[in-house]
Amino acid sequence: MHPSPALPTLRFYAALVLATLLASSAVPTPLYRLYQEQFGLSTPVLTLIFAVYAFTLLGSLLIFGSLSDYLGRKPVLLGALATNAGAMAIFFTADSGAALIAARAIQWIAVGAAMTTVSAMLLDSDRVNGPLLNSVTPMLGLGLGALSAGFAISYSAAPAHVLFGALLAITSTQAAALFALPETAPRRSGALASLRPRIHVPPAALSTLIRITPVNIAIWGLGGFVLSLGPSMVREALHLNDPLVGTAVVSALPFAAALAIYAVRNRTADLALRAGSAILPMGVAVILSGVASESATLLFFGAIVSGTGFGIGFSGMLRTLLPLAQPDERAALLAVYFVEAYLAFGIPAIAAGLAAPRLGLIHTTYTYGGTLILLAFISLAAMARRSARPA
Repeated sequence: MHPSPALPTLRFYAALVLATLLASSAVPTPLYRLYQEQFGLSTPVLTLIFAVYAFTLLGSLLIFGSLSDYLGRKPVLLGALATNAGAMAIFFTADSGAALIAARAIQWIAVGAAMTTVSAMLLDSDRVNGPLLNSVTPMLGLGLGALSAGFAISYSAAPAHVLFGALLAITSTQAAALFALPETAPRRSGALASLRPRIHVPPAALSTLIRITPVNIAIWGLGGFVLSLGPSMVREALHLNDPLVGTAVVSALPFAAALAIYAVRNRTADLALRAGSAILPMGVAVILSGVASESATLLFFGAIVSGTGFGIGFSGMLRTLLPLAQPDERAALLAVYFVEAYLAFGIPAIAAGLAAPRLGLIHTTYTYGGTLILLAFISLAAMARRSARPA
């Protein structure tokens, strides 16, 4: 049986939407310093904005994460894209901290509903390459979003209007294009019951999810720190006020992750998990060395090495997990995975944001980085112990 001619188009569309969603989520972070100056926001308010988006995303994943398994992919994604467009419009007109909090909350309701839906759509359209696209595409989106923000801040008099105006137009176009695409998940009963927040892991995937949890925490903990406090860390460590330097370091991590994911696509998932756990602490150590020596070169190189570990490990996790779910379980499994990932992404970064005013950002960076290194070594030890068990 040959695949439908519409499937390649659907695959391209889903990858483009996923990249846009992650780009839109990365754009606000480099703008926080401008918002802080324009609106007179305190550091605790900025931390509150980060906390709101992290926990709104978790709530959205728990409530809407498996909805497309019941209603179909298209209705859920259309609602999510329309909601994200609304968030971009609020960002475009924001003139206070309250508006930023509202925009971030609405955005992450949309992203939480869309991410599992569009990721499942990628798997529906290409079961062979779907896990690879689900790994590479978010990284490219994050990198492009952060880098675009750096350029807009450096070269535009109204960076927020340029960025969010463009994202509003792109998101609206993607919502309109969805009507021409086929549905890949037939409607079935149980949609209302699926909105009840719950954790549902397919039995075939449970033991594997538990096994990869330490690696997941270390990897997403690194991502949360770099993407939330990275620009401020670079600025304070190097005593520079150039937004392009900070965003270059931040965007180096997801770009390196995307390249690493593609490079190991033909390696086994288990090897990728081990390699990612080994490379990640080396990259964090280089970043900490760059902070200590006030070296932009070491910071950039450390972001590349860390991103390589992030990407390889992330690829190994998705390629290990996703084949264990049946088609009608994919969105639910992705929701559970992303809940765990974004808890690791959000909670430590929020703690670091609250600690920074007391300890100083540099000392907070040392503490955070040391914890990530320890977690990575714990993951490696757990995997080595599992391998040493007799078959």
